[in-house]
Amino acid sequence: MEEISKTHKVKFSMIDEDIAMYNFAPPDKKISLQEKLDYIAGRTRLRFEAAGIGKYTVYNDISPENPLCGYLIDSKTGKGIDGALIYFGSTTVSSGADGYFSMSLSAKGTITISHIGYSQKIVALSEFYVPGCLNITLEEEVTELKEVIAERYLAAGISRKENGELVVKPRKFGILPGLTEPDVLQTMQQLPGVISIDETVSNINVRGGTHDQNLFLWNGIRMFQTSHFFGLLSAFNPLQATTISIFKNGSPSYYGESVSSAVDISTHTPNPENKNIVAVDMINAAFLASVNLTTKDFLQVSGRRTYSDLWATPTFGEYRNRILQNTTITNVLQDQQVKVASDEKFYFYDLSLSYRHTLNEKHALFVDGIAMSNNLDIFQHTETADKNGNLSQGTVGGSATLKSKWDENNTSEVQVYVSSHDMDASNESIENEQATRQSNTIFDKGIRLNYGRLLSQNLHISAGYQFNEVSVRNFDEVNIPAFSKNEKLVSVSHAVTGQGNYASADGKTKISLGIRGNYFDKYRLFMAEPRVVFSRLLKEGLTLEVSAERKSQAISQVIDQQQDFLGIEKRRWVLADGNNIPVQKSTQASLGLTYSKRGWLATIEGFYKKVAGITSDSQDFQNQFEFDNSTGSYRVLGYEVLLQKKFSRFYTWISYTYNDNRYKFDSFVPPGFANNFAVSHAVTSAGIYEWDNFRFALGTKWRTGSPQTEPLSFSIDPNNPANSQIIYKAPNSSRLSDNLQVNLSASKTWSLGKKTLFTASCSVLNILDRHNVISRYYRINKSSNAVESVNTYGLGRTPNLSVKLAF
Repeated sequence: MEEISKTHKVKFSMIDEDIAMYNFAPPDKKISLQEKLDYIAGRTRLRFEAAGIGKYTVYNDISPENPLCGYLIDSKTGKGIDGALIYFGSTTVSSGADGYFSMSLSAKGTITISHIGYSQKIVALSEFYVPGCLNITLEEEVTELKEVIAERYLAAGISRKENGELVVKPRKFGILPGLTEPDVLQTMQQLPGVISIDETVSNINVRGGTHDQNLFLWNGIRMFQTSHFFGLLSAFNPLQATTISIFKNGSPSYYGESVSSAVDISTHTPNPENKNIVAVDMINAAFLASVNLTTKDFLQVSGRRTYSDLWATPTFGEYRNRILQNTTITNVLQDQQVKVASDEKFYFYDLSLSYRHTLNEKHALFVDGIAMSNNLDIFQHTETADKNGNLSQGTVGGSATLKSKWDENNTSEVQVYVSSHDMDASNESIENEQATRQSNTIFDKGIRLNYGRLLSQNLHISAGYQFNEVSVRNFDEVNIPAFSKNEKLVSVSHAVTGQGNYASADGKTKISLGIRGNYFDKYRLFMAEPRVVFSRLLKEGLTLEVSAERKSQAISQVIDQQQDFLGIEKRRWVLADGNNIPVQKSTQASLGLTYSKRGWLATIEGFYKKVAGITSDSQDFQNQFEFDNSTGSYRVLGYEVLLQKKFSRFYTWISYTYNDNRYKFDSFVPPGFANNFAVSHAVTSAGIYEWDNFRFALGTKWRTGSPQTEPLSFSIDPNNPANSQIIYKAPNSSRLSDNLQVNLSASKTWSLGKKTLFTASCSVLNILDRHNVISRYYRINKSSNAVESVNTYGLGRTPNLSVKLAF
């Protein structure tokens, strides 16, 4: 400034502190005075105001109208970060939805930026003295030592980590054959080792287990109802889910109460943003609304409802035919020549919300709630009688979670939760005046505490305590003959958990060790459940993985009668009683190799699994063991293979699963035989093409048929028909015919503005319209004195169309 004053014979009036913070190369001596002033103004917040001939007043352009300002940007997504706290002196401000913040300040020093989920950052105030606002990038903070070894596993938005965890990011989801949305339970069935033996999402079998042996959590709330439409649609709105974690084996010690897989669905996000989505397909309409209420408060609400009670689409018709076949509704008076008219009215809905409040730079509170309902009304008419029936399912759950980041190395989490589920059925017989009512009610509540510490860049440890109380009530009532049963059991459990995740300095070796100690008050039973996951990079692209775990669960599902709950829902939840229904215990181990390089992904994994304490009435027997009660176990040996290749705009994959799944019930003859859910061979494949927001997927699913027991002979007692019986061959000694399904999906997205996207999608399930027999049982037809077989078929050709607007 002194040099410019001498060269151009001008005087500057200024405060030294306003200009002393700037440091940059001086302007070229040969340019004009005005060019020099413009040069300085373009690199600082200094402004020059003429105060007479040859006189200038210099001031720093910082004021409430022109504050120091900045934008906080996510280093990966490039999006603004909302809810971060910026500290300077004794003052604190928050960033807005687009990451913007400002400070009316001209002193020297630094600011500190803090946000849960990001590494803390310190920035010198001198960096803000530039024209406009300073862009500051924040890095996501990762405390779990888990690395992704397959960024695109089957589809965009699905990744596989070295600990075997599969992570689904619905908002980044690409496309899978037969799906127009990332339905979590339909997506699961694309994974090797996961099938549904009856094509429903309410009967998912992971490595031979039953559906109730899987743990489903939604924001920490245990879900006992996982489906709509009595098994054909997932109960979880895909518009809202942010992250879905799936563990087939080697789950962290945090997860209990399951002897098979664990599925953890979270709607929490480190970058809350204003977003709205409306979607409609041929089954339901859905919405999502996300809004930043203030700089510290974020609310997300979503919901779905079918409109089938107003308009029955062809898609709904196929779903109806699949669900209602061979039930009380469709089997009315099958042996009598009486004309019966039957009408049904069905609807479902779900609602969920997630609220987040940033208390300060260290603490954030999350409050989540979910509610869902399915309702089916049946109206049956003859010339002389009108009878009604109803089947309803409902779930309500809530949780509150306080997440704290005390400093760079210490975190904690406290959560309380409650979950309530009720299934109720009533029916009036069209044959007589008999009326029945059944209900199954569950109330689950608990608290979870967890503390984590990063001991070094290579070692993270955590410890926790969990309390759980669950009550189960089963009610049955019949008027003719008069009968009533009301049973309620309560179980209280305590668990302590410990987890350690280690990575070697070279990153080639990773070990995750966990231990869970479970104590069940009701049975005075203590169980130690170790968990271990080991991975080693053998050479570039080739990784060895070993996993093992022990787990237990005290609540399960059983089938009292095949026609319970109108035959649509046969299973009811029950608690272990220590005698006829024991606590189930499982042991799993797996060994695998993964190769990932140059667009290729190949995995092979062998596994062993044994589950003890199962009851025969939980296994859906419809042969000589249908009315026998026994406890036993099942053992599965198998392996899974996946081969995937990505090209420029096209990628393809094929998976194969083999398992040998056998029961052992000591009181049965014979005691050992094939499991009802045994699928010896299963192959899934897909080809997916993506270009310019257009996606197309074509895939196939093939598997061997389900085990079945054929009749050997039968006897009919005309004097006492109840004594009529079928004599069966050896249990599960034959199989149904193989199942094959070919599916396709296509979608296209258009941009309608800066933040508005429109997506149109279509899908067709079972393009070939194959009549796949998914189950078969036998009964005596007293009119013809013969044994007849009753088949249940999978979905026929089922098209679906959907449109989605995001803004």
